[in-house]
Amino acid sequence: MGRVYNFSAGPAVLPEEVLAEAAEEMMDYRGCGMSVMEMSHRSKMFQQIIDEAEADIRDLLAIPDNYKVLFLQGGASTQFAMVPMNLMKNRVADYIVTGQWAKKACKEAALFGTANVVASSEDETFSYIPDCSDLPIDKDADYVYICENNTIYGTRFHKLPDTKGKFLVADQSSCFLSEPVDVSKYGMIYGGVQKNVGPAGVVIAIIREDLITDDVLPGTPTMLRYKIHADAGSLYNTPPCYGIYICGKVFKWLRKMGGLEVMKQRNEEKAKILYDYLDGSKFFKGTVRKDSRSLMNVPFITGDAELDAEFISAADREGFKNIKGHRTVGGMRASIYNAMPKEGVEKLVKFMEEFEKEHER
Repeated sequence: MGRVYNFSAGPAVLPEEVLAEAAEEMMDYRGCGMSVMEMSHRSKMFQQIIDEAEADIRDLLAIPDNYKVLFLQGGASTQFAMVPMNLMKNRVADYIVTGQWAKKACKEAALFGTANVVASSEDETFSYIPDCSDLPIDKDADYVYICENNTIYGTRFHKLPDTKGKFLVADQSSCFLSEPVDVSKYGMIYGGVQKNVGPAGVVIAIIREDLITDDVLPGTPTMLRYKIHADAGSLYNTPPCYGIYICGKVFKWLRKMGGLEVMKQRNEEKAKILYDYLDGSKFFKGTVRKDSRSLMNVPFITGDAELDAEFISAADREGFKNIKGHRTVGGMRASIYNAMPKEGVEKLVKFMEEFEKEHER
């Protein structure tokens, strides 16, 4: 069949150039006679891989010197617990709930203290980002938490909330490295890499140094302490070595492409093609309020579940894979991350136009 257009929300499409390079090095990484999969994480060669990866992501995001970069395991879902265990000193935190993942993070935080929902868009099936300009921030709250891009519902924060002096924690899993970010506006950013950066199994956390302390909630396991990982340079135990190696290659690819400013322009172009078509179509329609639309995940429907299913099957046969929406919302969703070429979006829209013509009532 050859390569397809993979619109999966994650694990997701990776740059072909990166995959080809990894394939070339699979049996013998740079003349060492073994694969990175087989390499000791204590070796000089792997140390070089992780050091380069960190240097490159620091360069891409212009990460200030007073922030640590950690390569962790456990998926973004483990961060739902690690964040309160390490950062909820007063046992109070404020959560903005704009989708499934923020809702789950809030529920997890409630195991450790008071997790206040200070804004939510659940009233309209998370189809918009609420106004966060004047939130009822708890004076005792340690932090304010957001999921910055909502993979399932296709919404994103176009403006960060006013946290009234509290530091911001952001799950950026599905928009990570898709555009420039002012890291200094956050206390912590984290993301599971399987959407926009690499293979499943790695979480990258960027945390301000003053927040990384031994002062964690009683009973916090050793492996769930940021300081343990920070002090060990992400090598406290065997990390997901191969995943980190691929992330490092993607960082180099992003730098070669021109960095995050260029990626933002490319991502805006791709999203515009799809949103413009949806806005003009009588057949398909987007499900997100215009002022809250994601550049990464575009959900849409026909309004008829049977037609949706027919479209998903037809798209799949044509090589447009993983177009089906998340099981909780149905419909369709095209995830158009960094590595999705513009031609993939153009061809999808052409196919949607043809399908619309065939099914005109």
